[in-house]
Amino acid sequence: MNSKSSQISGLHHITAISDNAQRNLDFYSLVLGLRLVKKTVNFDDPGTYHFYYGNEEGTPGTILTFFPWEGIGQGYPGTGMATEIGYSVNTGSLEFWEERFKKFHVRVKEKMERFGETHLRFADPDGLDLTLVEPTIADPRKGWETKDIHSENALKGFCQVTLTLREMEKTARILTDIFGYRLLSQEANRYRFITDAISTANIVDLLEEPDGKSGHNTAGTNHHIAFRVKDESIQMALRERILENGLLPTPKINRDYFYSVYFRESGGVLFEIATDNPGFTVDEPLKELGSHLQLPRQFEPDRKIIEEILPKLK
Repeated sequence: MNSKSSQISGLHHITAISDNAQRNLDFYSLVLGLRLVKKTVNFDDPGTYHFYYGNEEGTPGTILTFFPWEGIGQGYPGTGMATEIGYSVNTGSLEFWEERFKKFHVRVKEKMERFGETHLRFADPDGLDLTLVEPTIADPRKGWETKDIHSENALKGFCQVTLTLREMEKTARILTDIFGYRLLSQEANRYRFITDAISTANIVDLLEEPDGKSGHNTAGTNHHIAFRVKDESIQMALRERILENGLLPTPKINRDYFYSVYFRESGGVLFEIATDNPGFTVDEPLKELGSHLQLPRQFEPDRKIIEEILPKLK
């Protein structure tokens, strides 16, 4: 898997958990200015929404998704989890976001330097840890614009994700030997891995905490992270490599907007391999993305019942 076209191409999406659908929708679409590119339901629990936020098209590497389980209760991050999501923004835009976060009473944690980049760390209403990053290499992607957030300040998509682990060696080996990442740099107990297959959403930080506490995977925590591949042939080749390394990937699963293979990596984080195809315009035109409740085909006969069960959204 030496060719850039036949390996992992960075992050595809990240899926997290929230406690309230309306609050989640308000924060990510109104406060952060991301586009709701798909409003559907959880394949395993059709009485729960599945929201997808991203850029105009929902390009892989920009997609943050949520299962908003009403009343699930507060979780907390810890070892065996993805613990921080980094969004790329233009250099000089953090002042805009500091003022905006004050206006909306967002919990800002700190402004700091990491690997030569400036980070503005904050949390969403459920306590999910996020950071805005001014990357050392300019990000050419264009974020979704709203009436309050123009392109110079818009979130462009993922810069990196942090995985917190008690022991990082086996996870690092998956990144390097199977996914094609390489170790870029180290700061204390944080190890930065990067893939050269793509120039954006291409960083994974491993934070090694031997005495770290395990997380509780409910509201305010990440459920899984998905890595990007071009198509199913690459996905199936990777699945074979995963099997050869003694891990237990699922069969290929049709998620309507991409095909998925899941496996639990050695450090406890749930990984997914997701395809670029077919994309979010398969059931809605580009201009109408996120405007309608889209149901997986098997749930369509129960649409009226599902619509009655789902929380009403403003």
